[in-house]
Amino acid sequence: MSDSTAETLVLRRGRLHDPANGVDGATGDLWIRDGRIVEPQPKADREVDLDGLVVMPGGIDLHSHVAGPKVAVGRRMQRPAADGCPDAVPTIHATGRLYAALGYTTVFDAAIATAAAPLAHLELAELPVLDKGIFLLAADDDEVVRSLAAGSADEVARLIADRVQASRAWAVKVANPGGNRFWKAGRRGDHRDLEEPLPGLSLTGREMLSRLAQAVADLKLPHRLHVHTINLGLPGNWRTTLSTMQAFDGLPAHLAHIQFHSYTGGDADETTFGSGVEPLAAWFNDHPELSLDVGQVLFGSTMAMTGDALAAEHLAAVTGVPWSAHDGFLEGGCGILPVTYREKSLVHAWQWAVGLEWFLSVNDPWRIALSTDHPNGAHFTAYPTLMRLLGDEAFRREAFERIHPAVRRNSPLAGFTREYTLNELAIITRAAPARLAGLPQKGHLGVGADADIAVYRPDADLSRMFAMPARVYKAGVLVAEDGQLRCSVPGGVLAARSG
Repeated sequence: MSDSTAETLVLRRGRLHDPANGVDGATGDLWIRDGRIVEPQPKADREVDLDGLVVMPGGIDLHSHVAGPKVAVGRRMQRPAADGCPDAVPTIHATGRLYAALGYTTVFDAAIATAAAPLAHLELAELPVLDKGIFLLAADDDEVVRSLAAGSADEVARLIADRVQASRAWAVKVANPGGNRFWKAGRRGDHRDLEEPLPGLSLTGREMLSRLAQAVADLKLPHRLHVHTINLGLPGNWRTTLSTMQAFDGLPAHLAHIQFHSYTGGDADETTFGSGVEPLAAWFNDHPELSLDVGQVLFGSTMAMTGDALAAEHLAAVTGVPWSAHDGFLEGGCGILPVTYREKSLVHAWQWAVGLEWFLSVNDPWRIALSTDHPNGAHFTAYPTLMRLLGDEAFRREAFERIHPAVRRNSPLAGFTREYTLNELAIITRAAPARLAGLPQKGHLGVGADADIAVYRPDADLSRMFAMPARVYKAGVLVAEDGQLRCSVPGGVLAARSG
């Protein structure tokens, strides 16, 4: 039977991990009424004893792909799931159930074309339990691109505001700035830089990024410009990633799935391909206006899907795997193809190691959000395994010993002994995504916060601990218990107001 938000509920004696309020494992009570955490009341209608259990805010996935046309294509393309494993691209109802069962209560789809936004919202309306929002691919809109080329800041801001409002979006995303124009002009999977003008325009990628970031800042959107930069997955792309960081020149920006943009080398071979994290992390650590999510690769089968059609076509050509593409309602493009990451693959092992190196190199966990770029790097249900890789150095070292020998010899990951604490894991999965997304009512357990709460049994095996919360509350309602959905409440839509 679910808990009612019409009554006063108190959760007693939990071990609270609430880094936004400086609480690191202290025992305390949480009072809940009308879907929010409130001040202690004279009496409670019901009490739940959480003595000895770990209590955190509900998880927030800042970068995922759960709805829209490309996800629908991915569902049709996926291979049958292995026994006991979720589909690489689950149905919208299964997506909500699986997220909630992990203790997640909020998700953002990070790449929706403006023309596809109404369809995406129809689908997201069926996503149970979770609050949800979309990041709008406004820079694929031809009128926006031409306005960016003309250099009129007021006009760009007006167009962005119009599209955000009409699409009920939360943030603006740019995927491979100008990339789909190159793709439609016949350009394929070779390197380019940010100084190259877009086909038919004087606008460069650098100008597109800086002008979009300025427009987002001027509009005071809750989340900074969300950036999937150029040359995704290509050897040697760390240089253009550094150039991307430098292009913002103090403007706030969020770098998406940074792992896919952090490689050395001119070819994917043992002598040149490798990690470019060190110089990138050094720049990132010195520039607090930047934030990122990692897009961690984990081994196994999944589905690649991206608004970067150029990158998808290149990956299909390299792997020989059949792929699907569409032009995104004549605005942009996207590509979808199955992928299996293998421990003994040189490239896949480097991707795995590069992602973990990023997590362990960022000094400030408040500027990083845990992600696998679901489903591109791995399924979101693999998050508990990723959390154990970060919080258990011995487990990480055992996994490291199984990967491609050239990566074991050359990866800087071998020298990292850092382990994330429970509070740091709470930061990168809850408090930091809430802050970066501009959600002051989420990601913490203070008075006034949404009563989105995940309760875990302490366990030295962090993957087991985070895979099955004892209890999950959404707005004060018990929605999941011991991995099973108990109540399918509707989630809300997060839509920004500009200005």
